Amino acid sequence: MPTPLPPDLASLSLAEIARLAEESRLPPVESWNPEHCGDSEMRIARDGTWHHQSAPIGRAAMVRLFSTILRREPDGRFVLVTPVEKLDIEVEDAPFTAVEMKAEGQGESMKLAFRLNTGDLLTAGPEHGLRFETREDGPRPYLHVRRGLEALIARPVYYELAEIALANGSTPPGVWSNGAFFALEPQA
Repeated sequence: MPTPLPPDLASLSLAEIARLAEESRLPPVESWNPEHCGDSEMRIARDGTWHHQSAPIGRAAMVRLFSTILRREPDGRFVLVTPVEKLDIEVEDAPFTAVEMKAEGQGESMKLAFRLNTGDLLTAGPEHGLRFETREDGPRPYLHVRRGLEALIARPVYYELAEIALANGSTPPGVWSNGAFFALEPQA
């Protein structure tokens, strides 16, 4: 049976996005503590592409499945975990990519919803914060997804955020979402 495609973010209201996000059920990976079994021979590239044995994983449903059992360990390593095994996975930057954004409202009442490369939907706010880093190759914006996992915000989506921040006229430049303010400047 084919896996249904993720919904089109542009066609959904923020209330529908919030409902879909709430309905998504994830395995309780934080409560699973199996023995470490080795390396998965998997890698998540900086652009969000998942690879197995150096070949891209072409099936979106497989990527979505693996993303649900991804966990970040206290030492910063990433692992794929089930009740019976734990395997390392290499992550070049962030395990997810925010590929689309929808904004509703203005100023402090604004809400920003994001679709990830896995089809997951999130609304930025106190639980899903935005943070910004500056690196040699430019700014790196991130969205907190869950349990220490983040999404790198794709460049076109970052430009949308910057446009909103500049239109707000706040100092420092930033955006509001779900009652929280996020400065587009890196935090010291």
